[in-house]
Amino acid sequence: MNLTELNKIATAMVAPGKGILAADESSGTIKKRFDAIGVESTEENRRDYREMLFRAKDAMSQYISGVILYDETIWQNAKDGTPLVKLIEQAGAIPGIKVDEGTQALPMCPGELVTVGLDKLAERLQKYHERGARFAKWRAVIDIGSGIPSMTAISVNAHALARYAALCQAAQIVPIVEPEVLMDGDHDIERCYEVTQRVLNKTFQELRVQRVALEGMVLKPNMAIAGKKCAKQASVEEVAEKTIRLLKACVPAAVPGIAFLSGGQSDEEATAHLNAMHKLGPLPWGLTFSYGRALQAAPQKAWSGKPENVAAGQRAFSHRARMNGLASKGEWQSSLEQKAA
Repeated sequence: MNLTELNKIATAMVAPGKGILAADESSGTIKKRFDAIGVESTEENRRDYREMLFRAKDAMSQYISGVILYDETIWQNAKDGTPLVKLIEQAGAIPGIKVDEGTQALPMCPGELVTVGLDKLAERLQKYHERGARFAKWRAVIDIGSGIPSMTAISVNAHALARYAALCQAAQIVPIVEPEVLMDGDHDIERCYEVTQRVLNKTFQELRVQRVALEGMVLKPNMAIAGKKCAKQASVEEVAEKTIRLLKACVPAAVPGIAFLSGGQSDEEATAHLNAMHKLGPLPWGLTFSYGRALQAAPQKAWSGKPENVAAGQRAFSHRARMNGLASKGEWQSSLEQKAA
């Protein structure tokens, strides 16, 4: 393992003003997104859509540090035969790959899940590295509900995340460690804070046990936020303040950076929260975005599967990428959204 090289990549992934595009939707998820805009989810349409994003020169070169790909996408070539991985590299961004194989029910823990995909991961990482991937992603899912999460679910998922991270570093790939506490329930922000704290503490404990070099990883956590069904939603300032307090308590300064997931927030909410956190600096790590839906909902709608809408889709993507790029430096204002509209 060359830690200097891993640290260089991890630092570049969270460079000021840039963030990560999560374009690693599974076939099922992208079908749902395409259904919503009336586009058939064929391999060709998925390729065309992602090629449109990766060819958005302004967005990719100025505001996107890396792109998380799905297994199908990393092997695809653009219409003109150029590997999609090469398009990302040509724009100055780093190709990455989602390597987990989804979730399964956790035995003896009703309503809880464990992420799978460690079998044969070492061989897969080798192939992905040869193809150009320099970082990977593994998502653990922790739900909040009546009597959950259990310590079992937290422990099992933290253990798998750490094993994945160690395998990545051995393959000279930077692991994005993503323990996601879902915002689907009716819990308040205090409950989210308390659960996320347990999850992060356990995750870093496991990372140390499995000898993962913290300098060669990126953390992708949820924000401290109330559940979607909670009657009392927290203000932007409260989300920012509680999230930063939580991270300072749980995340060692050796970690080069933290890239948030948007996790069901609206485009603008995700941007506003990130921006507000930067007002609370200075921070011990780089702090940026690793958004999927919050970067892609607008371009998907603008594109709607029509070749004549490619430029409009790219403009919508560039706008969202720029807004989040500004937020990752604390320079975003809601008036900028109105101007574009």
